[in-house]
Amino acid sequence: MRLFLSILPGSLRFDPNPVPQLKLSRPAGPVSSLLVLVLHGLLPVAPTAAAAADQPQWGEAWTRNQVSAETGLASDFDLETGKNIQWKAEIGTQTHSTPIISGGRVYVGTNNGNPRDPKHEGDRGVMMCFDEKDGKFLWQLVVPKRVEDRYFDWPDTGMSSPATVEGDRVYTVTNRGEVVCLDARGLANGNDGPYQDEGRHMSPADQPPMVPGPLDADILWICDLTKEAGIWSHDGAHSSILIRGNHLYLNTGTGVDNTHRLVRTPDAPGLLVLDKESGRILARDREKTAPEIFHATWSSPSMATIGGRDHIFFCGGNGLVYSFNPLDPATSAGEVQTLKKDWVFDPDPDAPKREVHRYTTNRQEGPSDIFGMPVYQNGRLYIASGGDIWWGKNESSLQCVDVSGAAPALLWKCPLGKHVLSSASIAGDLVFIADSEGTVFCLNGRTGRPHWTAEMKGEFWASPYVADGRVYLGTRRGDFRIFALSTEKKELFQKDLQSPISATVTAANGAFYIATMKELICVRKAEPK
Repeated sequence: MRLFLSILPGSLRFDPNPVPQLKLSRPAGPVSSLLVLVLHGLLPVAPTAAAAADQPQWGEAWTRNQVSAETGLASDFDLETGKNIQWKAEIGTQTHSTPIISGGRVYVGTNNGNPRDPKHEGDRGVMMCFDEKDGKFLWQLVVPKRVEDRYFDWPDTGMSSPATVEGDRVYTVTNRGEVVCLDARGLANGNDGPYQDEGRHMSPADQPPMVPGPLDADILWICDLTKEAGIWSHDGAHSSILIRGNHLYLNTGTGVDNTHRLVRTPDAPGLLVLDKESGRILARDREKTAPEIFHATWSSPSMATIGGRDHIFFCGGNGLVYSFNPLDPATSAGEVQTLKKDWVFDPDPDAPKREVHRYTTNRQEGPSDIFGMPVYQNGRLYIASGGDIWWGKNESSLQCVDVSGAAPALLWKCPLGKHVLSSASIAGDLVFIADSEGTVFCLNGRTGRPHWTAEMKGEFWASPYVADGRVYLGTRRGDFRIFALSTEKKELFQKDLQSPISATVTAANGAFYIATMKELICVRKAEPK
């Protein structure tokens, strides 16, 4: 299996003389087995967190911080007795997509291991839509697997990209590397177009078109990144789309071929901008990152307004971090533009930058790559990077970079375990990160020094999630825990869910959601009887 994954407002104060590198001792022993904003104008409006609100994209818009203002959440639950379980729904057999909640609906990507509709048989990528109040299944997007090469679309992985929702439009990237715009109501209210060929799209190429039904997705438009952007998909698309005005920003997922030593599309972009009304490609980076991609381009972009100007932050598949000027908000057509670069930051300056695939399978030395998102908070960008978990060196870290000036400046660096897939979560002066060895870190945001660490059973593909004064997270062995949001380690709840967890917890409208491999669980504090 080869996949990846991933507000309490407060002012961050940093030491004027930060510690550049911290060395932490780690316990010896084997590691357990295996990651809406609604904008109607041309200019963006700064988002604000609010209690009892939807969670229409992965992380806080636009900063990607995994922190929620929700309060009144349940502090515990029990699947056997049903305590504080509002509902649970069967999904597939592999689920790596973080749940998204918007407009009374819950969206989650999965596979077709437990088919909802008998006409859809076999391995497929699936995004399911449920009713938020009771978990009723509403509709699904079903996408056949790519068959040219299993490394384009890894077997049984399903659809790993989380949805991004704006009003009644749902945007995601399918397992086939297609950006799609969907009607939040599905086909139950008719086929709204302009795309009308859902029956062909949901059918394998060697089979006749199916007849779409009310439980199927209504596709409004499709942008095939392989055909239209010249990418080379690897393992499976994992992209969380960022919306700015009328534009969609997303990482392309382009990567190496099945040898893991060759990039076949060296001119492929890592970052794209699409028109959200039509799916037309409007702009791309031209930083020539593709030839030095060590594995794939799986880190989704973030954005911040600094000094009155917006910046798009993007971690390339070459392990470098970029800041780009966003596209002019009035752009809707014309030649594909080139995104202008502000600066580039290298989290691993001593690593090789050329002929990087000489280091494939080398656990001692090699390049770094970045799976998690760059998370922005109060003038700082938090970047988790290191050697590739499947093919690279055993070294990773979380870095805090001052991006408030003309050039980025490293404030502190905290070493983590051998590898890291998750994104950071920042709550006031506390920073949380989880490494792939099963350790969650609570760090001092001013210095990067750890307040505490906790060892959990299994590795992390998901990110820590902060809400209601607590930290929620689960591992690939199904170990789910809740910690107090505190400088002291206080474990409040532990439960073995007996199913791997790759997705990050999400809170919305007084409930929080856990996606295991096989179930989507809605946890809400029961009303007193």
